[in-house]
Amino acid sequence: MHIVVTGGAGFIGANLCTHLLARPEIERVSVIDDLSTGFRTNLDGVDVRLREGSILDPDALDEVIGDADAVIHLAARGSVPRSVADPLASHHANATGTLQVLEAARRAGDVQVVVASSSSVYGANPTLPKVEDMVARPMSPYAGSKLAAESYTIAWQHTYGMPTLAFRFFNVFGPLQPAWHDYAAVVPAFVSAALAGRPLPVHGDGTQSRDFTYVATVCSVLTDAVVRRVTSDVPVNLAFGTRTSLLDVIATLEDLLGHRLEVAHSPSRPGDVPHSQADNGRLRELFPTAAPVPLRDGLAATLEWFRTQPTEPVRSSS
Repeated sequence: MHIVVTGGAGFIGANLCTHLLARPEIERVSVIDDLSTGFRTNLDGVDVRLREGSILDPDALDEVIGDADAVIHLAARGSVPRSVADPLASHHANATGTLQVLEAARRAGDVQVVVASSSSVYGANPTLPKVEDMVARPMSPYAGSKLAAESYTIAWQHTYGMPTLAFRFFNVFGPLQPAWHDYAAVVPAFVSAALAGRPLPVHGDGTQSRDFTYVATVCSVLTDAVVRRVTSDVPVNLAFGTRTSLLDVIATLEDLLGHRLEVAHSPSRPGDVPHSQADNGRLRELFPTAAPVPLRDGLAATLEWFRTQPTEPVRSSS
């Protein structure tokens, strides 16, 4: 099998490439990434072909997808605050970019497309746990763009018979996740601050809760999806129904590090969802053997990785 990973030099993508290559069914992995948030160094020692380019470039997509069996589409402009600052850029990357990937796969013919959506699409809907059939109520441009991306994915299955699968990711964390920029996710921001002796930045009172999912768990499910060519004409939550507050994450880090951590509270950010938890019934039906890495184990592995890293990755020239 030949698998293409868009955004494969990023946090989830680079971890995924390693998982894919560990499967004997997969002979080749190709990556397309514009390196706007990913890094060549993330793929050091990983036997992939990297095509530096944008998913908004049809020629670049055709070059890498032309003989593929499946595409795992991870390339995106992440972060709710970043989308609030520049909503059009989020739309172009996340909605239009997904449309370009789907069209490239359609031109190639019989290519499975697995797309990363987000739990953020549930937005202002207060019901917990989040069931895929409930009404989506996006609270940010990022969430709206991800809802558009998964909607196009499902529409292309219905309209063109394309084998597709749209996953809703829930707060993925783990090694390779950057912490040094203004829009860093909560776990790397906490871990980086804790190891540097800085106060942990908490937006709000810290009682907001998330269904944290370790990156190796996500990569295992994504790999199984393309190996078994799993499809769905409805979105699928990729999380396991846990609910952990930010204060609980801090307490676990304190326990792992063996000392108290200082916390710096700031106002809640526009577009942030107070609570998120997945119903995993549909995931269990499609992936009955999937086994999540416990939060504590994932945090311990993330801490160990961060201890080996410089403050900021160095971008390689093209």
